[in-house]
Amino acid sequence: MTITNTDRDLILMSHLMRRAGFGATRNELEDRLKVGYESTVEDLLDRSKSNGVDYYEFLRYFPMWWKPGTMGGLGQSSWVWTMINSQSPLTEKLCIFYHNIFATGVSKVDHYDEIEDMIDVFREKGLGHYKDILLEMAKSPAMIYWLDNHENHFDSVNENWGRELLELFTMGVGNYTEEDVRECSKAFTGWTLEHKLPRFHMGRWDWTFKFDPADHDFSEKTFLGHKGKFDGEDIIDIILSKPATANFIARHIYSFFVADEPQVPAWSVIPPANQSAVDFIAKTLMDSDYHMETVLRAVFNSDFFKNSQYSRVKNPTEVVVSTLRLVKNYHLASPEILNWSSQITNMGQDLMNPPSVEGWHSGIEWINSGTLMKRTNFMADLIGNKEFDGVKDILDFVKFNSNTPESVVDSCLNILGPLEVSTDTRQELIDHVSLSGNFDWNDDSNNGGDSRTLELLQLIVATREYQFC
Repeated sequence: MTITNTDRDLILMSHLMRRAGFGATRNELEDRLKVGYESTVEDLLDRSKSNGVDYYEFLRYFPMWWKPGTMGGLGQSSWVWTMINSQSPLTEKLCIFYHNIFATGVSKVDHYDEIEDMIDVFREKGLGHYKDILLEMAKSPAMIYWLDNHENHFDSVNENWGRELLELFTMGVGNYTEEDVRECSKAFTGWTLEHKLPRFHMGRWDWTFKFDPADHDFSEKTFLGHKGKFDGEDIIDIILSKPATANFIARHIYSFFVADEPQVPAWSVIPPANQSAVDFIAKTLMDSDYHMETVLRAVFNSDFFKNSQYSRVKNPTEVVVSTLRLVKNYHLASPEILNWSSQITNMGQDLMNPPSVEGWHSGIEWINSGTLMKRTNFMADLIGNKEFDGVKDILDFVKFNSNTPESVVDSCLNILGPLEVSTDTRQELIDHVSLSGNFDWNDDSNNGGDSRTLELLQLIVATREYQFC
């Protein structure tokens, strides 16, 4: 099959929308093709755009999600609903990116609403300067409690926050000493929280950040070769001045938006798969003072990004949200949102409750025999439902373009991606649908064109290739 320039543009736009969002329907892709790739990048990066989601609509259906506490493990449902409906998909994608770095869980914090506040910070500041995110996290009551900084005192230093700030949030193992960890931790003494008041009739009172000067170490500190009476913000400035920090954050960006990398603990011993790309991102970080909008613009317009199609395994959130957006089954905040949220958890990603401060292991570690079955069953169930508007659109596209087994298979692969599968996989799909000959679109029986196409779509979403984005 000959690939035209229009086909290439469509493939590239589809790639961008999968990585910078949760995919796109064919109609949306064609609309975006009219304005062009670079203009679409600018539209995705436009911080003035509303996400088009009315959170209070969700609360009208689920009023107990106001200050939800633990909510029986489904407190993330409002975020999932926002992702499904958002008209600013990159904003929500960035929330996942930051949430996996600053992994904070309700298993310890015990209040979903505090972690929701963290997600709101990512939503508001995610395209700004990374320093602002770090400062917000240092003052986040959820993070303070998660990493015990409320127990970090002038006369009894707790190193949990200081260590993770260096190890997981900025520099990575091997770029600091144990003495640096202790001096860093001293600079954040007195950064604590005001505890919640008892629950009120419509929910929980918020925690609030509090700086206690009586509990802060104002003495001179030696940190990463610098001396001074540093406080927490000074420490963050010093950290961000180091090339190691830019390299570490660059690898996070590459791993999430470009191609799967080994897990974070291995980064000190395993070099990046694409060193030049990571170097480019790191330089852009340093040159822009870690301005994430500038960095992502450079990434999305780079050749290494454009050439990285289907090199990341979809995380469970991407599987669920992208499928629901594709089939257009997301109208009201119906009780189904509870099931959709639990599906993400069952696939291995319990949002707002990561397994540890290290976050989730990604890439091929998302896939095992159990999670693969949950993925394929979820997608097949939705893509095989002819009642959904998005599925009707897919069937109309296939009918218009094909009726032979070969052409129907190619049309289905086209509308679901465009998705490129191996020669063997394509042939197996063709062999399967060829058993009943050409497609009869006027036959409404179980052997008619619609039913055979729905079955074919279910087979495609179960392929190895469809697990990648």
